[in-house]
Amino acid sequence: MLARLVSHDLPKSRWLALALVLVVVALALTPFVFPGTKALNVAAKVIVFIVLAASFDLLLGYTGIVSFAHTMFFGIGAYGVAIAATRIGATWPALALGAACALAVSLVLSLVIGLFSLRVRAIFFAMITLAVASAFATLASQLSDFTGGEDGLTFKVPEALQPGTEYAAEPFLGASIDGRLATYYLIFVVAVVLVLALLRIVNSPFGRVLQAIRENDFRAEAIGYRTVVYRTLASVASALFATVAGILLALWLRYNGPDTTLSFEIMLDVLLIVVIGGMGTIYGAVVGSVLLVLAQNYLQDLMKIAATAVQNVPFVSQVVSPDRWLLWLGILFVLSVYYFPTGVVGRLRALR
Repeated sequence: MLARLVSHDLPKSRWLALALVLVVVALALTPFVFPGTKALNVAAKVIVFIVLAASFDLLLGYTGIVSFAHTMFFGIGAYGVAIAATRIGATWPALALGAACALAVSLVLSLVIGLFSLRVRAIFFAMITLAVASAFATLASQLSDFTGGEDGLTFKVPEALQPGTEYAAEPFLGASIDGRLATYYLIFVVAVVLVLALLRIVNSPFGRVLQAIRENDFRAEAIGYRTVVYRTLASVASALFATVAGILLALWLRYNGPDTTLSFEIMLDVLLIVVIGGMGTIYGAVVGSVLLVLAQNYLQDLMKIAATAVQNVPFVSQVVSPDRWLLWLGILFVLSVYYFPTGVVGRLRALR
């Protein structure tokens, strides 16, 4: 049953299987086991980035396509929901319309970019996607009447998802049973379905062709596969999954702006997640997202504790100062790439 659920793409490592189980259980029980607003926000961000990174891995890890427009589709999903909720109202039909329009826009854009750009070499395609993503981010910032400009859009969600909606008079295991909790589990369930769908795609005959194109596109073309068609389809599928990830983030934050979904830093984070977790493994997106998001949110807190413990040691206290957390974050990622060239998932599978 488990093999069928994950499309027969088992972890192939006891340690990896244990890590995946711990991640899923921890995310499922976060509202009750880790009380506090910060822990819930971090868990929600992990869930969204798992979907976003897994969709990017479909391009980079399985097809060998480097695209810098992935966050553009991420932003389209978030803006679709935000604009619909702002202009129509905080209703389910408004959210559905916004999500449908966002998916339609992403479908058309990814199809056009794929058909007109994937015939060129990989580096030129990467530059084209970077130019398109930069133009879209600029457009989103300038159309202030429509997108809110640099300030973004703050909107309301349907009453069932609002924090003020109480489903139980008393908290359960320290967590309030309200609309915020309902939103979290909505995001969690949708993310699980999307990851399972991606596993099914990459383990289907279509996914095998994508891997053949990644290894040798000339040979794949020679045996009869239209590589441009398969690359375009992979690009479209990846864009649609990224769009849904943007929709989930917007529902959670009830806000969207250029820095929230369209910044180039997010694109770099996604690239780091895929590389650290392991390219060509959807499981790598899960592991990499957990490591990156936890490091971004808790490394500075850990360094504060360390700095307090060694505050009387002049040089060491300066080295572990919380103000230098980005430096240490970069060092940790360099070391992880050096010692885990095939990613965490690849190393764990090699140790079985």
